[in-house]
Amino acid sequence: MHITDGDDLTIAGAVNTEETVKKEALTAELKKGTTSMSPRSFPLDKIRNIGIIAHIDAGKTTVTERILYFTGKTYKLGEVHEGTAVMDWMEQERQRGITITSAATTCHWKYIRINIIDTPGHVDFTAEVERSLRVLDGGVVVFDGVAGVEAQSETVWRQADRYHVPRICFINKMDRVGANFERCISMIKDRLRAKPLVLQLPIGKEDTFKGIIDLIGMRGWLFSGKADDPAQEIDIPENEEARCEEYRHQLIEGLSEFDDQIMNIYLEGRDISASDFKAAIRRVALANKAIPIFCGSALKNKGVPLLLDAIGDYLPSPADTPPLKGINNVTGFDVLCPTSDDAPFVALAFKVVSDPFVGRLVYLRIYSGKVKTGAQVYNSTRMGKERIGRLLIMHANRHEEIDEADAGSIVAAMGLKDTFTGDTLCETAKQVVLEAIKFPTPVISVAIEPKTRADRDKLGEALQKMTEEDPTFKVNYNEETGQTVISGMGELHLEVIVSRLMSEYKVEAQVGQPRVAYKETITSAVKGEGKFIRQSGGHGQYGHVRIELEPLDCGGGFQFEDKIKGGVLSKSYIQAAEEGIREAVENGGVAGYPVVDVKVTLYDGSYHEVDSSEMAFKMAGSMAFKDGVRKAKPIILEPLMKLEVVTPGQFLGDIIGDISSRRGNIDSIETFGDTMTIHCHVPLAAVFGYATSLRSMTQGRATHSMEFYRYQEMPAQLASELKSKLAGES
Repeated sequence: MHITDGDDLTIAGAVNTEETVKKEALTAELKKGTTSMSPRSFPLDKIRNIGIIAHIDAGKTTVTERILYFTGKTYKLGEVHEGTAVMDWMEQERQRGITITSAATTCHWKYIRINIIDTPGHVDFTAEVERSLRVLDGGVVVFDGVAGVEAQSETVWRQADRYHVPRICFINKMDRVGANFERCISMIKDRLRAKPLVLQLPIGKEDTFKGIIDLIGMRGWLFSGKADDPAQEIDIPENEEARCEEYRHQLIEGLSEFDDQIMNIYLEGRDISASDFKAAIRRVALANKAIPIFCGSALKNKGVPLLLDAIGDYLPSPADTPPLKGINNVTGFDVLCPTSDDAPFVALAFKVVSDPFVGRLVYLRIYSGKVKTGAQVYNSTRMGKERIGRLLIMHANRHEEIDEADAGSIVAAMGLKDTFTGDTLCETAKQVVLEAIKFPTPVISVAIEPKTRADRDKLGEALQKMTEEDPTFKVNYNEETGQTVISGMGELHLEVIVSRLMSEYKVEAQVGQPRVAYKETITSAVKGEGKFIRQSGGHGQYGHVRIELEPLDCGGGFQFEDKIKGGVLSKSYIQAAEEGIREAVENGGVAGYPVVDVKVTLYDGSYHEVDSSEMAFKMAGSMAFKDGVRKAKPIILEPLMKLEVVTPGQFLGDIIGDISSRRGNIDSIETFGDTMTIHCHVPLAAVFGYATSLRSMTQGRATHSMEFYRYQEMPAQLASELKSKLAGES
């Protein structure tokens, strides 16, 4: 731990002897460098569960590595570009210099315990961000000081909005050529529709960036760039005084807009103390009304200790978050899960990892109560009992064993055989189900075949483990072609999956070319009929159903409604018909792609006293659906990608021409100096290998990012060509 006798370790509210004793004991433990203290030795309000989130290459992992160093968790600076980052522990992460899987760790700063999840920035791994934000209380959003708000920055911001996660922002890389603090603030306002509260200003810019001005204390801090050198406190430079006064005035005005206490002090003409400022900023930040802004350069060790102070000052503890709402499994009524060790145990499984040395690990966020090693818990999602073998506090791919985990903790558990991502664990006597985590649908597929018979068994086992780990990775077996088809969020996603199969699981396999995950839908309401009649010696088979099909709005999925009246069909036959319809929906319509955005209503049918069976009605349901789809003017839907290209102005014309040739539509073009940012939408089928084309067009000077936007109708001519191609292959 980097703690000196002069560090402020005062715990707010320690006013009586008992609390003072606790404070002194905690301080002593911290100075000894103790990394884990369980059961609870940290008060609940001194815990921070945070995520580091941002666009790829904004510096998330470097920020996390510096946090680990300054808090004494590590004693050597890990570098992403050297492949020595602690949090990027996977072989693929170190080879590519990017984060692929979210990694968790725990560290201590002054009197605060910080549980950190470092998340990926690449859109192909957006599921890691989704599940992390679902269980975190706060977030640190990192921006590149040069690029500002980028495409994936907007995506993670929307994800954080969806889960109402309070945030602070860290504008990183202020020492880079082209870094522009004011432009970043402007982009946060315009592109993220956020209200920034600027709490720090940079001293110098680009290669002259040397320190930070604190607008609350109106003091400056200089950093040498060496991690072990303490920051030097200085008076505000004369040439910065006018700028500081202007920004401080804006800060007071911004706070007054959202906080009545600051407004009253301001209107009365009284000075606003540092404690008043911090209390007001915390209230506003926790309510998600405005976002505190900080700056620095993580790579050059500038500003990270002040960011750690801000995490303690302005991000919520588990005690600050409202009780989570769940549903009582028995009564169906809403129940609240208070953040208290004395409440019934409730936890959400948000990540599954198959560790080659430890075994199957399930990451848990404990919302209520506490749990001990060896305890029996109830999986209310899958209606089964589980036993917790061991409890671990994770530090990337290393771990530390503990005996008990309490409310507000993020831990990993061993021994949970049938618990998967999104499952709720609770007490058998107090069954609660929490809202599951929703993940996007895969948009790209490849066929994969084992090279030898021995590889076939290993491949099946490896794919099962990887689907448990990654909810956006799907595996299907195509009975017609005899191929195993794997699907994911993008080319990089599948490339990493295949690389892991070969390096981690030692599976030799052949991989086909990427294929787009097309879908089908209908455009008109029709009726369909299915009759399944087979007669052979003895009992025959008879099933007969009539259904209505109608299109739903985009994103409507599949809906089934039972309108059978008067006992025309028994309940078991209705359920069998629905099962057949659902299978037909997955197996595909006219072109063989899954059918989406359709409602099916079962309104009539008939049965035979002797020959009818559930199997016959399942077949009849499937036949009725296929009959209806053929008559309902089906169309093929293709995934549309949101593409953002950043390029020097001289290549603008070539890039726009290329995007148009790929059936893309330009939304807008932003200009900053000689740099152009193109926002457009392009069909996924037209952008395979786009990175290579872009590099050759721009001499490697342009960059791009891409994410799934929505499904749209494929042009009729291309759809016809696709159907002809499929018919030729079959």
